[in-house]
Amino acid sequence: MLPFLCFLAASAAALRHHHAAADVPPSNKLIFILAGQSNMAGRGGVSGTHWDGVVPPDCAPSASVLRLSPSLRWEQAREPLHQGIDGNRTCGVGPGMSFANALLRSGGARGAAVALVPCAVGGTRMAEWAKGSELYADMVRRARVAVETGGRIGAVLWYQGESDTVRWADASEYARRMGALVRDLRQDFAMPHLLLIQVGLASGLGQYTEVVREAQKGLKLRNVRFVDAMGLPFQDGHLHLNTQAQVQLGHMLAQSYLTYGHAHPLRTPTTWWLQVATLACCFIILWREPYTSVLV
Repeated sequence: MLPFLCFLAASAAALRHHHAAADVPPSNKLIFILAGQSNMAGRGGVSGTHWDGVVPPDCAPSASVLRLSPSLRWEQAREPLHQGIDGNRTCGVGPGMSFANALLRSGGARGAAVALVPCAVGGTRMAEWAKGSELYADMVRRARVAVETGGRIGAVLWYQGESDTVRWADASEYARRMGALVRDLRQDFAMPHLLLIQVGLASGLGQYTEVVREAQKGLKLRNVRFVDAMGLPFQDGHLHLNTQAQVQLGHMLAQSYLTYGHAHPLRTPTTWWLQVATLACCFIILWREPYTSVLV
């Protein structure tokens, strides 16, 4: 009886280990933060409160594309990426999946898993993303959790501004607020050269769309790229990009990263425990070996 009980205990332990291992994400991850408002969250295929469920081949799930879920767990990414992130809104196809798959096909991920961190929330103004706000704090928190399990941040993909076209006060402040956002993210991530790829507006809710677009195009900060969505087709005739447009936008973002970000690799700061371990190894080497042999 005792051997049988031991066998059961060992089997249960092995099963627990198997499930735990299955939940562990790969440490080699190339992380991308998806932020902004509804067009980044994805409205492709959405009519009212219904998503048609059509997933183009370029947005198909892959074992090499992960998503950080609302509960901060890694899972296989699939459309709609922002489901559970963008409040109770109906989400559809966005640019994230076609971006990730294009990166994998090109070899731009260099063998790493592409890890997406959805953070976009529909209907939000730039002022609502300022440091100190709930949106900003949540974005930083999710990004830090993403890095804790290994990997580095490749870029922030930013598509926002439609809500800032309604009032002159918002449109005229867009450039200043966007610049502050970039500087604050770089400081809080301890990444002074963090790459941010912003999407130029294709539409707006008000009369100041061109004012915001000019602010986006005129932002003169290092490592801030501009991808123009103007001319892409709409889902609802005037505001949200349709599925085809979102797929194309994902390809454009991937090309921007490949031509700039891939050629200028960014370092994510080493976690504190890895720094301590490295110092400990150095001390052990110095203690075990004579100083002369180390210097030689």
